[in-house]
Amino acid sequence: MPDQISSPAPRSATDLFSDPLDSHPLWFKPSLFLSPNFDSESYITELRTFVPFDTLRSELQAHLSSLNHELIDLINRDYADFVNLSTKLVDVDSAVLRMRAPLLELRDKIQGFRGAVEGSLLALKDGLSQRAEATAAREVLELLLDTFHVVSKVEKLIKELPSVASDWSNGDVNPVQKKNASGLQHVENGTTNLRETQSMLLERIASEMNRLNFYIAHAQNLPFIQNMEKRIRSASLLLDASLGHCFVDGLEHRDANAIYNCLRAYAAVDSTSNAEEIFRTTIVAPLIQKVIPHGSSGGLVSGASGDELENDYQQIKKYVENDCKLLLEISSAENSGLHVFDFLANSILKEVLAAIQKGKPGAFSPGRPKEFLKNYKSSLDFLAYLEGYCPSRAAVAKFRAEPVYVEFMKQWKVGVYFSLRFQEIAGALDSALTASSLVLVQNYQSDENSQNLTLKQSVTLLESLRSCWSEEVLVLSCSDKFLRLSLQLLSRYSNWLSSGLAARKKGSAGANPGCEWALSAAPDDFVYIIHDINCLAKEISGAYLDHVLQVLSSCSTEVLDLVKQSILYCGKSLDDLLPLVINTIMEALVQKSVEDLRQLKGITATYRMTNKPLPVRHSPYVAGVLRPLKTFLDGERATTYLTNAARNDLLLGAATEITGRYYELAADLVSVARKTESSLQRIRQGAQRRAGASSDVSDHNVSDTDKICMQLFLDIQEYGRNLATLGVDAANITAYRSLWQCVAPADRQSVINF
Repeated sequence: MPDQISSPAPRSATDLFSDPLDSHPLWFKPSLFLSPNFDSESYITELRTFVPFDTLRSELQAHLSSLNHELIDLINRDYADFVNLSTKLVDVDSAVLRMRAPLLELRDKIQGFRGAVEGSLLALKDGLSQRAEATAAREVLELLLDTFHVVSKVEKLIKELPSVASDWSNGDVNPVQKKNASGLQHVENGTTNLRETQSMLLERIASEMNRLNFYIAHAQNLPFIQNMEKRIRSASLLLDASLGHCFVDGLEHRDANAIYNCLRAYAAVDSTSNAEEIFRTTIVAPLIQKVIPHGSSGGLVSGASGDELENDYQQIKKYVENDCKLLLEISSAENSGLHVFDFLANSILKEVLAAIQKGKPGAFSPGRPKEFLKNYKSSLDFLAYLEGYCPSRAAVAKFRAEPVYVEFMKQWKVGVYFSLRFQEIAGALDSALTASSLVLVQNYQSDENSQNLTLKQSVTLLESLRSCWSEEVLVLSCSDKFLRLSLQLLSRYSNWLSSGLAARKKGSAGANPGCEWALSAAPDDFVYIIHDINCLAKEISGAYLDHVLQVLSSCSTEVLDLVKQSILYCGKSLDDLLPLVINTIMEALVQKSVEDLRQLKGITATYRMTNKPLPVRHSPYVAGVLRPLKTFLDGERATTYLTNAARNDLLLGAATEITGRYYELAADLVSVARKTESSLQRIRQGAQRRAGASSDVSDHNVSDTDKICMQLFLDIQEYGRNLATLGVDAANITAYRSLWQCVAPADRQSVINF
């Protein structure tokens, strides 16, 4: 019988389709770690060619974790043998003693070597420290020697300066040389050469002084330097005096080379302020004194004309062009290295500011807004002229950032000027709007493209709006404030209209001043308001808006869009008031018509128990119902100032409202009449039944209610003809159709009698 082959145990799906828990990549072989020839460096070097370090590290960590778990399992499995392991060790203490002696010997050797190294290191540090101190002392010594040499060199160069330069520059020449023109020309050429030589020497001295200042900055508080301070100060003073004299001499004789060399010398010693001050006091101040006299020799000019600056600026521009242009061109030349100077601000503008403050202080006063604005614009034009000498935008920005420029702009109290203009413009409109009645304006001429306004209040508003953006008022830097003022003016006018209309509807002004005009105004007066609102809305959204956008054309597109939207919104707020004004007129006209309609009550007294025959013509009151409306529409104001659209809206609205009131009164009258007729008829029928008489005798007679309805029928018919005369189709009015239904008879016999 053949041997039976045992079948393998069934495997789960996890065993078939997933990796074993202890599986490793093919390149990772843990068995290599057990090899006696295993080298970790060669192993890693071999694997790094195709396995990343991160992958290798993670795989080794996983293998280490697996070994730790395996070790713990072995200890737990044979824990008793693990505990008894120490009892099986033999002669452990003797082995420890044998190892202690060489270890102690090794420690002593290491400590000795460490002490030797520390001693050598300390000696080395001391040597390096001494070397550093020697180097520092040598540097200080060299610095002091250089300082001494530079001071001596500066003193020597100062002694070499020409001693007769001032005499030649002033023209004090030997009388023998004045005998002929050729000799004089020779002297002038010699003076020019001497001036240029002197300026070049001064520039050289200035460069040496710059070195000297550098040395002094690095050798502060040294006794040697303190002992030389007197010599250094003396040399510096001599340099400043000689440089100032040469600079003035070059300016007076327009020597470009001498000026250039002197400016380079000033820049070298970082003394630009001295050069600017010398130019201001020597050249600029006498010129400005001629234009704006000030100080002890010049008296102040009083009066409005004496504070004007426009003509003064024109003269100053000519002086700058003739006497200052050379220096400005030299200092602003490209690659000259002289851009550290700012003669425009610290010399010219500074002197102009001082002259105005002393000679014409009233020019800065905003108390006279017209003169203030003229001077302010002239000053801005003068500043723009000075900025024309700046070679670049960076130079313009530097000029505007100078303290003198900032101080000059602070003198112009633009905020105070706007406050005064605000009070002037807003006060004029407020005075016009607080009037107790509407004030008509005669012969007011507006622009050619706009119609004439009729009310003083509207005229004042338009004039105030135009004043905000006129050249005689507007300051462009305050354009945002003037825009806000314009919007506030429009809002004030709109609020004046809306509050007045609300007060008229309420019947009293209440605590709101300025609403009395609406209470006393006649319906015809509101025609002026409608006309002015249309004119103002057209002007604001047309020519006025175009003018504002033109003035602000330098702003960005986003800003212009916001300005346009804000102005158009205020213009629309005026248009929104038109329906309220028309309703106010309609209410007044309807109120007058209702007074005639109240005569309807007389119809009941006319036909109730009077045995009068059926009416054959309309009542007299009908002719007066629409008379107020017709009189208003045919009036001169309505025909002149109302547009066709406003006229039609007013006519249809008033006719509809009057017809509605007519229907209410007529319906009430007919209802009361029919109720009374019914009550009387029941009383008569009861009396006839008690008397035994027949109740059919009066059935064919015309009742009082039928007579009343007949009269109303004739009145309504005539009222419809009157509406047609005004141009209104009565059939299109719902209340008019309800009137016909109201006067219709209640029974068939009454219809026959009708």
